[in-house]
Amino acid sequence: MTASAGAVVIGIGNVFRRDDGAGPAVLALLRQRARRRPLSDGTTLHECDGDPGRLMELWTDAPVAVVVDAFFPPSPHPGRVHRWCPAPDALPDLPQAGRHSTHGLGLLETLRLARMLGRCPAHLVVYACEGAEHGIGTGLTPPVARAVRPLAERIEQDLQRHAETTGLDRQPHADIRGTRRNASTISHDTP
Repeated sequence: MTASAGAVVIGIGNVFRRDDGAGPAVLALLRQRARRRPLSDGTTLHECDGDPGRLMELWTDAPVAVVVDAFFPPSPHPGRVHRWCPAPDALPDLPQAGRHSTHGLGLLETLRLARMLGRCPAHLVVYACEGAEHGIGTGLTPPVARAVRPLAERIEQDLQRHAETTGLDRQPHADIRGTRRNASTISHDTP
């Protein structure tokens, strides 16, 4: 895979598992907003089902990858969003991370594998939204639904900062393709 000039935003989740659809909901809003105010040139938006191979395919060689996912800690505060920007060679010691996800392998395990295979983005930003319900059904719970718009706005700000630091100007278009895929996330600091 060749290096891309722009950022990639990956929404991980399953819209048929209630709050697990937070990542796809953020992407849907970003697509809608991009029609009125284009994202930085070269930015692509993708959904992912959490499969590690597909996730790595989407972010390999990207200058920046923004990943959005829901997670389900034992005592959730639905709608609370965590932001995590790991250093290139650092991973937090979270041995229980995969258990807070609805996906087979969590994002941390996928990131470890990607590092071993040399398939990481240059810079990774993870947004993890705490969810309450992940059973069969559609629609986000109200606290998670309220978190979608501010999260999309925060991602737009991250993309703009990336464009400014790399010299990419806001262009009249962005690639807003959506491929159906996914993964999982645990993060540390809140915005």
